[in-house]
Amino acid sequence: MRGEGKVRSKSKLSLLVLLLTLTSYSLLTFAQSEAPLFASIRSASKVTVALASNPPYQFVLPSGELTGSGGDLQNMVLKSMGLPALTPIFTDWNAMIPGLQAHQFDYVGAGLSITAERCKVVIFSAPFYAAQTGIYVLPGNPKHLTSLADIARRPDIKLAAIVSGELAYAREQGVKPEQIITVPEIQAGAATVIGGRANAFITGQFTIPNPQQKGLEVVVDKQSPVFGAGMAFRKEDKQFRDAYNEHLVPLLRNGIVQKLYAKYGIANGDTQARLLANVNKASDIVPSCE
Repeated sequence: MRGEGKVRSKSKLSLLVLLLTLTSYSLLTFAQSEAPLFASIRSASKVTVALASNPPYQFVLPSGELTGSGGDLQNMVLKSMGLPALTPIFTDWNAMIPGLQAHQFDYVGAGLSITAERCKVVIFSAPFYAAQTGIYVLPGNPKHLTSLADIARRPDIKLAAIVSGELAYAREQGVKPEQIITVPEIQAGAATVIGGRANAFITGQFTIPNPQQKGLEVVVDKQSPVFGAGMAFRKEDKQFRDAYNEHLVPLLRNGIVQKLYAKYGIANGDTQARLLANVNKASDIVPSCE
């Protein structure tokens, strides 16, 4: 009986050691997996996100509630990650990356275009928006514009563009500096054309939904590549970005784009989904991106 007691004691001791070892390993694994941004968000109990007012993709109701297809999508991702709904920080487009680097918010959710230049300083999520360049003109396209290359050949044409948007592509196509009128955001670009200061405004082909209701017409530059936009993160937050992608991509593949576009009365949900079907990461848009 004494021998049996010793065996039992040894078994209990071995089991205790095993449990302690597994617990220590689990805690170590958790500590390694809990990226700094996760820890910061959990500590603050909120996710701060840089956004720009761009109805119906993202905008604030009179009640102060964030709404729009982009806001809904991001909150779906955050919820599936076990995180709180986002807290919007409305920011000028040109201040978004500097603000991100200065830790003024956790990530940029406005939908910045994925470019090689930006990928030198930030990392992007999988694209949640894809489009060719749209040339927004007055109804009837009075100047008969068809592409950026066409505009470059016509020095009399004035083109409005956001510095953080398709301006780089316009310059690549040969549009001269004296032809360009820079604007701070989308609504200002549209107003520049409607008010007669510019002949056209360039941004994504879906960026201004239902343009005819706003006194505009969109001409798709068929020569342009497919551009993508995603959430932007600090390079040191790669682990968080990767986790974000794990929850974002399945949503994009499960028809959520069409559902959200239909919910907010945005046309071309099927076209948007088709353009997104073959892109799973930022490097599918710009190979040099992480």
